[in-house]
Amino acid sequence: MGKEPELKTSRLLLRRWRKTDLEPFAALNADPVVMEHMPTVLTSRETALWIARIELGFEEYGFGLWALEHGVTGDFIGLTGLSVPRIEAHFTPAVEVGWRLAREHWGNGYASEAAAAALGFGFSESRLDEIVSFTVPANTSSIKVMERLGMTRDPEEDFEHPFLEGDSRLRRHVLYRMSVGHWNDLH
Repeated sequence: MGKEPELKTSRLLLRRWRKTDLEPFAALNADPVVMEHMPTVLTSRETALWIARIELGFEEYGFGLWALEHGVTGDFIGLTGLSVPRIEAHFTPAVEVGWRLAREHWGNGYASEAAAAALGFGFSESRLDEIVSFTVPANTSSIKVMERLGMTRDPEEDFEHPFLEGDSRLRRHVLYRMSVGHWNDLH
């Protein structure tokens, strides 16, 4: 879509993907602690295919899940950004804000900082009316990020993830929302 979006915060750079990102991203996706709230760890090949899908999303929508880099050191931290969920649920079609960071970068506020930049881009540049986020109830760290961002949850909207089996411990998901009006009120 013409200009490739790149976002900067005081400490971070959200940018398009590079070939050099594959190795650290594959390591992140193979870490069972990072992937605790996901159905499975990912192989290097699965990670490469995911990056290719992310890049196609940038071409189709003008936004996506950016590679997340430390602004000073240039270290790859993980990903943060916007995506269109491929599930059918009561709230889709939708745009989701999401993040996944390497464990050594947890606890620094990077997820909240980068996600806020992605939300700002989604509302100001992409002119979205609403952005959602969802996870399993046990993922309290991500829920705290959603709440720090000012996203809100109505427990009546929580849902069963359609891609997961009925007995999966990960099937139940909480849904958080942010409207452009609420975003503007906060900023």
